[in-house]
Amino acid sequence: MNKLSIRDAKLYVIVDRSVLGGRDPVETAAAAVRGGADVIQWRDKLSPDGQFLETARQLREQTRKQGVLFIVNDRVAVALRAQADGVHVGHEDLPVPEVRALVGDSMLIGRSTHSIEEALEAQRQGADYIGVGPVFATPTKPGYPAVGLKLVRQVAAQISIPWVAIGGIDLENAGLVSSAGAACVAVVRAVAAASDPEAAARLLKEKLSS
Repeated sequence: MNKLSIRDAKLYVIVDRSVLGGRDPVETAAAAVRGGADVIQWRDKLSPDGQFLETARQLREQTRKQGVLFIVNDRVAVALRAQADGVHVGHEDLPVPEVRALVGDSMLIGRSTHSIEEALEAQRQGADYIGVGPVFATPTKPGYPAVGLKLVRQVAAQISIPWVAIGGIDLENAGLVSSAGAACVAVVRAVAAASDPEAAARLLKEKLSS
């Protein structure tokens, strides 16, 4: 485990191949970390496991050098092979207890949630942190309606484990999410699709730290 704790994180950047426009995910992630990203998650819904693993290993090496957390999206076996700090799972993936049985206690398990009931259930099942959203409408989650700031406030009041607000968050609305109680926000397009990921991450981190 890296020195940084998920509880101390403010900016969680998801490097999603679908928004990179052909750019190198490792270079994009490195730039995001230089700009202030505390956590890098690797998401790639389409590539086969072998290609996904190769990139994950490169990202693991890079994030270890830079001293930030590295999370793999969905693919538990790849997270283990790449020696990631954690794995993030959604509703179509294995339940948290099943993931725990595979990865043990040394790896973080994150769980996507879309209601206060789901957030409480993920906490009860032993998730190390949860994603809460989508706060605003986002093309990366087309099947889920925006939950709004109301859920952010509910989670801030009722959830004791670390959590990350996600979904349509950018420089313009990050302050609203932070004011609603989110200590950490996750972004995809706001950094990974930015023309200058380092500058985009730096501006977001400054907004969240102010």
